[in-house]
Amino acid sequence: MDSQNASFNAGQAKGQAQEKASNMMDKASDAAHSAQDSMQQGGQQMKEKAQGAADSIKSALNSIN
Repeated sequence: MDSQNASFNAGQAKGQAQEKASNMMDKASDAAHSAQDSMQQGGQQMKEKAQGAADSIKSALNSIN
């Protein structure tokens, strides 16, 4: 019976370790996606600001001519 209990406990420990590892991978994946989304939003904002600056310069140059 002792070896059966030991095997059962080892199996439970392995299952718990696999579950924890899976949860950690899910959290890491979520963090990576969140960072990617933030970078994309930041890039879009920079693009819009650059376009606004370019438009302002074009407008200023057109008013001189």
